[in-house]
Amino acid sequence: MMSIRITFVAALTAALALPGMHAWAQTAAPTANQGAASAAKKELVKKVLAAQQSGIESIANNLAGQTATQVMQGTAPALSRLPADKREAAAGDIRAEVRKFYEDASTMLRKRAVELGPSTIGTQLEEKFTEDELKTLLTWLESPVNRKFQQLAVEMQQGLGQKLVAETRTAIEPKLKALEQAIGKRLSAAAEAGASAPKSSAPKASAPAKK
Repeated sequence: MMSIRITFVAALTAALALPGMHAWAQTAAPTANQGAASAAKKELVKKVLAAQQSGIESIANNLAGQTATQVMQGTAPALSRLPADKREAAAGDIRAEVRKFYEDASTMLRKRAVELGPSTIGTQLEEKFTEDELKTLLTWLESPVNRKFQQLAVEMQQGLGQKLVAETRTAIEPKLKALEQAIGKRLSAAAEAGASAPKSSAPKASAPAKK
């Protein structure tokens, strides 16, 4: 049986590795500790969190999506063992169940992510940014230029990814083929070694001691 806990933790790791999540790590880069936050600073942090709520919610969406994807991948071996005439219907049923899981999980995770924002991201902002830095950050986050950039970010990343695949496919595919062949040879060698290994015989009973 597939371990949901392991899948969930692996999905979290993958979600935090996404470009949008890495931006938060850059935002919270360490600076000198500013001590206890004033009321004015707390209000600025609150505004920053509000301006970035969509980014916080995207962490939850990515986590739910990564988990759902891993669940689907985990069902592939079982589906492949089904009779061909039953496989497509079963796959459709599973996709519907996973979709329902995703919708329920993403709703819950988004809500909880926003609730946790002040005690996680908010605390980092209070500790590592001055009031003037927070004002500058807030001005940038609320600027039309930043909003336009955020709207175009996904499209630009997709364009880069597609171009990268197109430009490197001829170089990468031979490497993948060589890797597949190397793995195949190792698996074949291991199988042949196992087949040719002598089977251990049962230990012979010891002769009775002579009196």
